Amino acid sequence: MSTKVGDHILRRLREWGVEEVFGYPGDGINGLLAAWGRAEDEPRFVQARHEEMAALQAVGYAKFSGRLGVCVATSGPGAIHLLNGLYDAKLDHVPVLAIVGQTHRTAMGGSYQQEVDLHTLFKDVASDFVETVTVPEQLPNVLDRAIRTAYARRCPTAVIIPGDVQELDYSPPTHEFKMVPSSLDRSAWTALPSEDALQRAAEVLNTGDKVAILVGQGASGARAEVERIAELLGAGVAKALLGKDVLSDELPYVTGSIGLLGTRPSYELMRDCDTLLTIGSSFPYTQFLPKFGAARGVQIDIDPHMVGMRYPYEVNLVGDARATLERLIPLLSPDRGREWFDTVCDNVRRWREVMERRAGLSADPVNPEYVARALDPLLPENAIVTSDSGSTANWYARHLTMRGAMRSSLSGTLATMGCAVPYAIGAKFAHPDRPAIALVGDGAMQMNGMAELITAAKYRHRWEDPRLVVAVWNNRDLNQVTWELRAMGGAPSFLPSQEIPDVQYAAFARSLGLTGIRVERPEDVEGAWRAALEADGPAVVEFLTDPAVPPIPPHATWEQMEATAAAILKGDADRGSVVKQGLKAKAQEFLTGGEKR
Repeated sequence: MSTKVGDHILRRLREWGVEEVFGYPGDGINGLLAAWGRAEDEPRFVQARHEEMAALQAVGYAKFSGRLGVCVATSGPGAIHLLNGLYDAKLDHVPVLAIVGQTHRTAMGGSYQQEVDLHTLFKDVASDFVETVTVPEQLPNVLDRAIRTAYARRCPTAVIIPGDVQELDYSPPTHEFKMVPSSLDRSAWTALPSEDALQRAAEVLNTGDKVAILVGQGASGARAEVERIAELLGAGVAKALLGKDVLSDELPYVTGSIGLLGTRPSYELMRDCDTLLTIGSSFPYTQFLPKFGAARGVQIDIDPHMVGMRYPYEVNLVGDARATLERLIPLLSPDRGREWFDTVCDNVRRWREVMERRAGLSADPVNPEYVARALDPLLPENAIVTSDSGSTANWYARHLTMRGAMRSSLSGTLATMGCAVPYAIGAKFAHPDRPAIALVGDGAMQMNGMAELITAAKYRHRWEDPRLVVAVWNNRDLNQVTWELRAMGGAPSFLPSQEIPDVQYAAFARSLGLTGIRVERPEDVEGAWRAALEADGPAVVEFLTDPAVPPIPPHATWEQMEATAAAILKGDADRGSVVKQGLKAKAQEFLTGGEKR
């Protein structure tokens, strides 16, 4: 039997080491689906409930495996649905390939059913490479180049294949004019800065007395080197949210997350330092970095197009974080005082006490901070944790301690709702022998998380460690937006937009044959976490939490406090609880010892 274009695509994906493709079927990819049948499901077709979820699963797979994530969708609406997940890949710099169907060539331009101008649709999200295959001989170069580009530029790429092309007999490009051959190999490479740039960077760092280090996901392969340079410089280390798993939070000088969802010691670290070293991060909120002119700066980043754009750094080192640090560390002087280092460590210890007291505050019915705090010591050291966007991300950022081989991520730049569950499913295919925990708000769970429980139920038997815990903070409120209305706009909560139904998430999980636990009292929180982590398959544990507990930023401005007060005076529906919980939470920063109110 002849080899069809669809057959060759799957064979080439296998040759590139692709083991899973996340997608949803449709007649625009019928030729590919038929090829999958002939290939006996290799690479494995993972059926999501929605194309956006397929794309987000591919992103989660890529984030936690370091390998290419691949998603597939039909023409028209299927292709359109991929966009949100692909934008998440673009903004968080993750290698993802989208293979998309298109109407037959004979119908193109004829306003045919489901015909969409896919080049225009994808030209921004897949701006580094998007191409349509119109003849079989074009295929090897297009597919290989899309994969190489996705890896090299850490971005999404798209290959569009009309339905009739998928079913043509495959023929490779020939050795003649206007044919483009291709090759499979992608040799590893490492970018390094020049010796002169390294010397200039060392001069800046050696003259600093109060050094702050900011790490992002680009430092993820350089844990030992980051620890070494921090100890040499006597520096504190703050982490962008995408870099939360770069360093262990058990290190005394790690100040935790930075920014609105960050910690007080990270804010103090940036406020008081005289030197800033940024490694593998493009953290965008400059108001949380040192004031311009207050600190000298050095940045290390592998992408020359992203370097030097968040702070007026004196030296921008373009290179791989690990390789660059290996060459920079021997140039640094170890002789410096301990006063700054001791101050940073004291600030970290004090903040941990504050967070423990805040988690222990009473609430109605359950304190959302306590839910995250209770999980922290129970997390297996090989756990993969995903967080959704919304107020849940605050508790993830501040209360979960990364240690051991733990991995974690969220939609860092796009901050899209509904990413945690598909991320966790993608992670389970990347690491079927590790437990995954998705932290989700009830808004995101209603948006798409409940449907993807069906996906988890379908594939649970394919995972060596079948545990996938989905934790839902059920407060019947789109809580992050509610607090943004109060603090940013001085507006009371607008119930028609913010209030959402009280859905029985645990009961829905049980209807799928999964473990489902509903928690309505604080004394049941820890036991529920233990039961979910000990389950023999996917589990949903929902916590009824208090929407009035504020996600207070590490440094609330006077304007934000005024705006919140104005919102309350304008008749916020929950004003009594908001005032009570806000005052209790803020007061913990001024107490000492084991006091709490």
